[in-house]
Amino acid sequence: MGFSLAGDCLLDGRRFGFTYRIMKTGLTPQLFKDLKGYDKKTFLNDLTAGIIVGVVALPLAIAFGIASGVSPTEGLITAIIGGFLVSFLGGSKVQIGGPTGAFIVIVYGIIQKHGIDGLALATIMAGVMLVLLGVLRLGSLIKFVPYPIIVGFTAGIAITIFTTQVKDLFGLQVEDLPGDFIGKWGAYLDAFGSMSWMALLFGLLAIVIIILIPKINKSLPSTLIALVVLTIVSVVMEQLGLMRPENIGDRYTIEAGLPGIVMPVVTIERLQVLFPSAFTIAMLGAIESLLSASVADGVIGAKSDSNVELVGQGVANIVVPFFGGIPVTGAIARTMTNINSKGRTPIAGIIHAVVLLLILLVLSPLTAHIPMAVLAGVLVVVSYNMSGWRSFLAIFKGPWGDSLVMLITFLLTVLIDLTVAIGIGMVLAILILLKRVLDASDISLMDGQSNHPEEPKFNLPKCIEVYEIEGPFFFGIANRFDETMRAMSDNPRARIIRMRNVPFVDSTAIHNLKTMIKLHEEAHTRMILSGVQPKVLETLQASGITQMLGEENVTPHINKAQERALQFLESDYPEDYDKWMKYADR
Repeated sequence: MGFSLAGDCLLDGRRFGFTYRIMKTGLTPQLFKDLKGYDKKTFLNDLTAGIIVGVVALPLAIAFGIASGVSPTEGLITAIIGGFLVSFLGGSKVQIGGPTGAFIVIVYGIIQKHGIDGLALATIMAGVMLVLLGVLRLGSLIKFVPYPIIVGFTAGIAITIFTTQVKDLFGLQVEDLPGDFIGKWGAYLDAFGSMSWMALLFGLLAIVIIILIPKINKSLPSTLIALVVLTIVSVVMEQLGLMRPENIGDRYTIEAGLPGIVMPVVTIERLQVLFPSAFTIAMLGAIESLLSASVADGVIGAKSDSNVELVGQGVANIVVPFFGGIPVTGAIARTMTNINSKGRTPIAGIIHAVVLLLILLVLSPLTAHIPMAVLAGVLVVVSYNMSGWRSFLAIFKGPWGDSLVMLITFLLTVLIDLTVAIGIGMVLAILILLKRVLDASDISLMDGQSNHPEEPKFNLPKCIEVYEIEGPFFFGIANRFDETMRAMSDNPRARIIRMRNVPFVDSTAIHNLKTMIKLHEEAHTRMILSGVQPKVLETLQASGITQMLGEENVTPHINKAQERALQFLESDYPEDYDKWMKYADR
């Protein structure tokens, strides 16, 4: 993981007593870098930011925990332990870790299929995958997930989160709520007659407060204000003997204190069954965390270490399940709150975790009075902000392929499964990319009549053909090359293949080139390559192409290729050479 526990050892030349010694891997947590030159002013800013973020994170941690199918306590534990480890071991200055809305659908589905114990094991497996991604320096590769896929599955998750909150928002009486999207809406329609106007009122009031407060003062924690105000109203209504909406305490038992250690059952069979779920958690966690860190970097003008961030996220996901927590990832909303509150080092994230711990130990019994409809309202706003509908619509104005990838990913996320959605989305994106590359690639017969001043005109007879390959020479265009070359019109005596615009070749292209060399030899046709780029030339040499052709037949420029072709013509067909050259001006 990039460090080793060394008791009393040195860190950057300083002695801390109980510290970590950074190993030669270079995976140094950002916290240890920022401790150099850390001063009182920075600490006060981090302290203020940490307290504010802790307060903002409270209702979100509770809401995400309940929506994921666990209790509020598990949501808080995830924010406390996960948030601490992400800040302590991560590679970002300002990233805040904890439970997020993106995982609600995944966690809920895993719990339904495999139970809490299955979720714990899948999360630990995902943590190991994240650590490996970081240690193997694969953090930058995660950023290559196409933007339409990110927009599609993010919008799909937002719709799914909203769908999970309809029951509590309207106070519907539904037993055994189906896990699939269509099944949920069918159950909602059947139970619509049981709607509670009181629950709907509290949910709508929560949404209104969360929307209006920032218009008055952006620095106020609107989510917390909505939660506190409406909870107080609910408690007063109960004291006055009035009907109140259902609250957390009606469903869950909230206990102050730290949870015990949970040990998931590990078997080979369970590891195999849970691997797809673990892979989904790891990939989504990596994508969300690195995107959040990247956005934060742009705001504060810093550069996070994506590999260290993955290691920190991985360790957090390995540890949290042993305390009953759910998957941890970077939370963009809390991270931006940290930035806006002037937090500038991981100390702010650690303080945020301490604040939540104090709330859990001292105030957790009070959370039992929070109305479920209010939490539903909070998550409705979260799902709206998460939907990115403007980006969703903007992609429809771009290339049709991007729109198709986004739409397919979106529909599969909503209707089937996030794992399937990302997998099929990636395959579809790759296929569309290949089509675009193929459309940009071509093989053409050149007539030598270019009007470009730098383009030489060919003074060659018709028995010498000049072809040009445009773009990457890979398996798609290689098959077209094979078909073109087999159509030897008028039995040419020599063929020049221009490769000046070929940036790379693959094994299929190499195979086709070897086949063409043999076919040309059988037909007594000379084959010459022209303008081969250095990297492509290295590949041709390593594969034996240059040896088959002869080094002298791989030329750096078209002029050299013409000279070589004419030399062949003169030496192979001396009796016809003058006749052919008489008609060479074409």
